Amino acid sequence: MTNPCILCVAITGSLPTKANNPAVPISISEQIESTQEAFEAGASIAHCHVRDDAGAPSSDPERFARLMEGLKTHCPGLIIQLSTGGRSGAGRTRGGMLPLAPDMASLSVGSNNFPTRVYENPPDLVDWLASEMLTYAVKPEIEAFDLSHIVQAATMQRDGRLKGPLYVQFVMGVKNAMPADEPILDFYIETLKRLAPDAQWCAAGIGAAQVTVNEWAIRKGGHTRTGMEDNVRLDRDRLAPSNAALVRRAADLCTQYARPVATWQQARQILGLAMPAV
Repeated sequence: MTNPCILCVAITGSLPTKANNPAVPISISEQIESTQEAFEAGASIAHCHVRDDAGAPSSDPERFARLMEGLKTHCPGLIIQLSTGGRSGAGRTRGGMLPLAPDMASLSVGSNNFPTRVYENPPDLVDWLASEMLTYAVKPEIEAFDLSHIVQAATMQRDGRLKGPLYVQFVMGVKNAMPADEPILDFYIETLKRLAPDAQWCAAGIGAAQVTVNEWAIRKGGHTRTGMEDNVRLDRDRLAPSNAALVRRAADLCTQYARPVATWQQARQILGLAMPAV
């Protein structure tokens, strides 16, 4: 294979704390520093959450604005993807940062079970988030936790609620949702190609499934996500020293399968994103 592999780094998330791993970046300055290291290691997309002063998840647009400003300064060309996930707020507060016009934002197009709760994405909220992304020219990354999410994303592209081509991420290994199972991944890839032939896909594994799903995605010609949002360990006995270490591990898998790690320029071209003046 010679097609470049886009590496996304999910730097912080809503759940990991310094009690889980002291290297988890919580403050804006820590996130900027950690992302810069991951960018230099090969990540071309940063999937971003923000936390409040107490370290709790937040959807505060002002915090997102400060993070974006720092990332644009220290990681020129990096694709900035902001989270509209449900742990950071309720209802339309989840999309309050979209007027900042990041390159991308996550979009879950349906509900599903999480380990201890239902991840609610009601149709009216999904439609509103999608319309805001159209308004501000933000490319969605479809977060697929279930087969129905792939079908719904393809439907939304056909009827104009989403602008194609789609970029769909299969999230595997969340308890009570899609397991990290290779035949299931194969079926999801096949289904996406049938329903949205021009789509690009990515896969992310949660916890111990991270490196396994990284390897599957890279070997099968897709893109992949790593980072401390999804997993804070290198293995059962070692904490990850940084987001960059997890990116380097994914980059090593790219080398193993003769896939070049996509530069930020290549990633923008693959995803149809504008090239910034850097």
